[in-house]
Amino acid sequence: MGLSVWPRVSMTARCGCLRARRPRPAVSVALRMRGRRLGHSNRSVNGSNGNGKSYNYQRSSSQMEKNGQKASEAKEVKLYGQIPPVERMDESLSTLVNCEKLSLSTNCIERIANLNSLKNLRILSLGRNNIKNLNGLEAVADTLEELWISYNFIEKLRGIRVMKKLKVLYMSNNLVKDWAEFVRLAELPLLEDLVFVGNPLQEKYASDQKNNWIEEATKRVPTLKKLDGILVIKQEEDEEGAN
Repeated sequence: MGLSVWPRVSMTARCGCLRARRPRPAVSVALRMRGRRLGHSNRSVNGSNGNGKSYNYQRSSSQMEKNGQKASEAKEVKLYGQIPPVERMDESLSTLVNCEKLSLSTNCIERIANLNSLKNLRILSLGRNNIKNLNGLEAVADTLEELWISYNFIEKLRGIRVMKKLKVLYMSNNLVKDWAEFVRLAELPLLEDLVFVGNPLQEKYASDQKNNWIEEATKRVPTLKKLDGILVIKQEEDEEGAN
């Protein structure tokens, strides 16, 4: 989920490099998807129509209609690592009414938006962008189970409490630096798998002793079963084993 076909470089450097070489107007998801539907681009956008067969928006609209493959029917849509990069999540996302997995990672998106029509979205991948906060996620709060948002610029976790069905949160290499923000994750009743490595808060504790970070973090978010890829063994489970 969210694996990039492009080299792993920082989004600041990547986007800055692109703009420096050739300034471009903001690229919208609408333009990118419209180009694929009409067959105007030689770069494909992968998807799945739910029957196990993959397709892409590079096909002409007539061919897609012939095969019954439409954006409105796609359950998985991948728009990651685009050249030029996607810079906006615009209103065209409203066509993805059956989408369950959406990947927009490795682009230059600064703001989460226009997810209101994605009533079936379970997995959202936004890693390696320029996102600074979690505003906009409330639109998918009733369905989202996994959020992949590593390598962004998020410092505050305000608004995370609405994600009552979130089980997996990968947000490594962001800017969270204090426990006051981290404890907001305790308001997520189903959160089990968290990747937080690379945030200033984690680096501060992990530099002393890895186990100290795990102990302090799981104490504050007791629902966790896995932290930074490490299975968490609860104290009560140890006690039961001893009995």
